[in-house]
Amino acid sequence: MKDDAAEMVNAYPNWIQSFSKAALQRGERYAEEGRAELEGIHGPTITASCQGSGSNHYRQHIKLHVAGGRCHVRGDCDCPVRQNCKHCAAVLFCVSERFSSSKDTQANPGALSAELQHWLSGLEQAPPKADATEDKRGRMVCYQLQLTDDAGCALLVRKGTRTEDGIRFSRVQSLYDFLYEPPRFVTDEDIRILRLLSALNQGGGQDRGYRLKGHEGGELFQRALETGRMFFDTDLPLLHEGPVRHAEFRWVRLDNGNYRGRWYSGEAMLRCVIPLLPLYYLDLPTREVGKVEHSLDPHVAVQLTIAPDVPEHLVVPLSHKLNALSHKVPTPTQVQEQLLDNIQPKPLLALGSLEYTAYMPKTGRMQRQMQHRAALAFDYDGLQASGTDEKPLTRLAGSTSQRIRRQPQAEQTLRQMLRDFGFKPATRQSKALPDSAGEMYQLPDDEAWLRFAREGLPRLREAGWDIDIHRDFAFNLQEVDDWYATIDESPGHEWFDLELGIVVDGQRHSLLPIVLHLLRSSPELLRPSELARRSDDEHLLIDLNRGRLDAPALRVALPYGRIKAVMGTLGELYLHEDTAGPSLRMERADAARLNEIEGLPLHWEGGEHVRDLGRRLRDARDLQVEPPIGLQASLRPYQQQGLNWLQALREMGTGGILGDDMGLGKTLQALAHLLLEKQSGRLSAPALAVMPTSLIPNWLDEAQRFAPDLRVLALHGPGRSKHFTKLHEYDLVLTTYALMPRDLEQLRPQAWHVLILDEAQNIKSSSSKAALAVCELQAGQRLCLTGTPMENNLGELWSIFHFLMPGWLGDLKRFNQDYRNPIERHGDSERMAHLASRIRPFLLRRTKEQVATELPAKTEMVHWVELSDAQRDTYEAVRVAMDQKVRDEIARNGAARSQIVILDALLKLRQVCCDLRLVKGVESKGNQADKGKLGALLEMLEELLSEGRRVLLFSQFTSMLA
Repeated sequence: MKDDAAEMVNAYPNWIQSFSKAALQRGERYAEEGRAELEGIHGPTITASCQGSGSNHYRQHIKLHVAGGRCHVRGDCDCPVRQNCKHCAAVLFCVSERFSSSKDTQANPGALSAELQHWLSGLEQAPPKADATEDKRGRMVCYQLQLTDDAGCALLVRKGTRTEDGIRFSRVQSLYDFLYEPPRFVTDEDIRILRLLSALNQGGGQDRGYRLKGHEGGELFQRALETGRMFFDTDLPLLHEGPVRHAEFRWVRLDNGNYRGRWYSGEAMLRCVIPLLPLYYLDLPTREVGKVEHSLDPHVAVQLTIAPDVPEHLVVPLSHKLNALSHKVPTPTQVQEQLLDNIQPKPLLALGSLEYTAYMPKTGRMQRQMQHRAALAFDYDGLQASGTDEKPLTRLAGSTSQRIRRQPQAEQTLRQMLRDFGFKPATRQSKALPDSAGEMYQLPDDEAWLRFAREGLPRLREAGWDIDIHRDFAFNLQEVDDWYATIDESPGHEWFDLELGIVVDGQRHSLLPIVLHLLRSSPELLRPSELARRSDDEHLLIDLNRGRLDAPALRVALPYGRIKAVMGTLGELYLHEDTAGPSLRMERADAARLNEIEGLPLHWEGGEHVRDLGRRLRDARDLQVEPPIGLQASLRPYQQQGLNWLQALREMGTGGILGDDMGLGKTLQALAHLLLEKQSGRLSAPALAVMPTSLIPNWLDEAQRFAPDLRVLALHGPGRSKHFTKLHEYDLVLTTYALMPRDLEQLRPQAWHVLILDEAQNIKSSSSKAALAVCELQAGQRLCLTGTPMENNLGELWSIFHFLMPGWLGDLKRFNQDYRNPIERHGDSERMAHLASRIRPFLLRRTKEQVATELPAKTEMVHWVELSDAQRDTYEAVRVAMDQKVRDEIARNGAARSQIVILDALLKLRQVCCDLRLVKGVESKGNQADKGKLGALLEMLEELLSEGRRVLLFSQFTSMLA
């Protein structure tokens, strides 16, 4: 038969054995669907293309060869599978179909399917006969046996050619050609042997030979031997299989006193034994190779076969060691044995930890993990044992082999002591301690480990346990000698440096770097919600020497009761983790937060002024002052508390927000504060109050009624310029937000004792002209009066505090990053709580519900509104016109009969005061329409509604409310 691919495909249906079942099934379907397209057949080579899934087209290059009655296929394809894929199978099915149709156009109803043919060919296949080993030219595959330097063996593959003088061997450079493009003389059995050689020897090769070991090596050796084509080294003729020989292992004394292991069959020594499973002997004189039968464990027999010579002085120690093995092993000499059964075990406990990185499926990330392990072992008079194996321990005492019997009951009692502390056998492989350390135990969590370190270890030591604590054990705890707090306050600065730390073994350790590391590596440990969940007597474990490679671990357990207070004080660390150094820089206004740790047993150093400021901020609402003598009003209790608070802030040199609801007397409290400043002689400079225009009449009225001793100037109206040079003559100057940017140059040089912003929400936009202007004024104290310090967003709150205490909450960008964005976008309640704790000392807010019992049954408040210029002109024109009309009507009909005209005149005047648009025939000019009573009303309603108040509004002019 010619080497034609089409003929080979149809003459040898067993070509399908080169494909998987799935590839054949899909390939046959692809062929039926006409996806395969032949490009050419050139001898045993086929080129084609095949449409795969979707619109993918792949090219195939297939080479066929027949050996051992079987058609072998090497099909290369550029699809992802690469070799002998469904596309190659489809091409061969296409070739088979075309060849068959050209031979016989009639359908063969008895033709088997590819699946049945694949199964049938497996039944038909039989092992090749041993004599079918060479082709017509006498070529064959031979196997060269070599002994290695370490008493092992290796095989090399050679190509043999039979000549008149015998067999001539040549080297085979690579097994690749024999495996994938085998010559005709390569049998199926040869291919199986070559595949086994290649698979079992990833690091071997033709140069050094393929090393044979264990059961697999023994099987491969037997296959090569059965071919009848194995030879030893370079000697001929070929080796052949000999009979099984029964043998025993003996130690033989050499002339130099050393011992060497030998195998004997009867009294005849087997000079060459190959250490495989099973053992083989090699008898070179007879060219026989056969199996060795013996009574030893197979693996023991292999090891004995490769045993080195034993020096004379090591014969007894080796015999002792061999006696201690679980298998019965021949010894070079007999040693005396002694059994010791009264030695009691001493418990050995090793403790270790290891931090490592592992993949966490839940998060899909690599995450740092910490493993802790306790290893239990037993000391029997210097020999260590562990586990439940009751095999005796052995040692050599002189020339006597001592066997020490273990005490299972005593060991179990010691194990129970560990279990009483909560230990359970470890379920995962130990990383923290080597397996040789003993039986591995674990505890459920860090808190249990900490409790064991603090309570269990001392008890075990007292019970006589030998404790081995490894350097990296996370719970090797040191006692904290003391806690300290150091404050460095530089005169003239608005900040101070705070360092909190502990003293361990006489050395100071700042907690700031440690807390920062925890916030970066394990932030969940110190989140406020987690701290709140922890009880005060729980502990947090920290390593004081973490990151220092030159220092051993130094770990302490800090009670959460103290950690909570420390984190309450170092709250900025949640925001600014880039803090460096052992101390934290804080604003003086944050001194109140020192009160969180004031009650701890700390050793304080420095900071007396700052600590005093913190206490006064905490107790600001408890300060008691007497109302000023000239105050023409009786302060209610909550108003007295407001006065006390304003005075306390003044004493500490800071400002604040009086945020009472509308109607609770914020103006009265501010006037009482100013009057008390005057009576005490501290009002050396005037106070300035900035407010909406509509509130100036109200301030003037209340100042006149309640604090007549105050000299008040309303710096308002076109004639105000004449007062700029006389501001120092007044106690209180009133101006408006609208006038601030215009009058800034005249107001800036004046030093103000108190600067008050009424309705302070008017500077909620920090970039507004009014906000920028008030921030430029110099004042001894800054106060804000507002029932709504925040109407829409936290940026408004920042703007007010930027006026009160510039820089305290950082710049706007940092404030948005730290507070506004987390709170408003993500609902971060912890950031909200932190912000609230910071501003609490500087905000006093009472609602009407809170002080309801202090309020009278009904309060009538008169709110004065100044006429605008347009209203004043219109009012005068209407008054003059109506005056003449009324006079004429009275003269004509008398006063009693002129009531309608009189009431109409009064109505028109009232309409002018409310809103010009109510007066028929009068057009409002410019922006005058939104002024007057209606404009003032809208301002009041905005504040009332923002406070959540319910408003019932009455008006005699329904059109005004439309």
